[in-house]
Amino acid sequence: MQQDIIQHCRKDTAISSLIIEITEFAKRQFEPDFAGTRITNRTPEQFQEHLRTLQPRLTREGDYPFSRLFFFNNYTYAHAGTMPITRKYLRSEYRSRQEGELPVLERWLEVEAPTAIYLCLVCYTKEQLATEGTIISASWGIVAILGQMTTEAEPMKPITMMRNALGIAEGGNGEPIDREKYLAAVEFWSRHATVKELT
Repeated sequence: MQQDIIQHCRKDTAISSLIIEITEFAKRQFEPDFAGTRITNRTPEQFQEHLRTLQPRLTREGDYPFSRLFFFNNYTYAHAGTMPITRKYLRSEYRSRQEGELPVLERWLEVEAPTAIYLCLVCYTKEQLATEGTIISASWGIVAILGQMTTEAEPMKPITMMRNALGIAEGGNGEPIDREKYLAAVEFWSRHATVKELT
């Protein structure tokens, strides 16, 4: 199965700045107070410029027909964005991801995380992003950057599935909840949390 994925990657994805770009939404991961994978040593423009020179290690299908996960060796200082929960360091707060969205309860770990081995770029097609009001010139747009220690796909957070099901007006993509994937995500995120790097 993994060999099929790698082969698919080689045939279908010669990644360059011409077919993939960072969306405005993903640029929040370059901000100093972002909780999760944060890019500290490059601007979004520098990140994309370097991406132009690389080939993905592998690619996986995303949770939706219009999404795909591209895995690259980590070429930044980004740390792992998810770790097993240690109650002592767990924090929570109601937060909005961006202006106009309703706040939801978020939780994170305030710990030192190891440097990520891989960067997983969660991408949507140009057409899907257009339906959500985001216009790009590339074939794929990055909506999230995940620092990971493996090339296994981490489940989407349950609250993200909920938001997506609420529709574009509430910051989602309009896709209904897959109950099996939702329950698998609950299992994973009951034991893990996002990391907010100590500064």
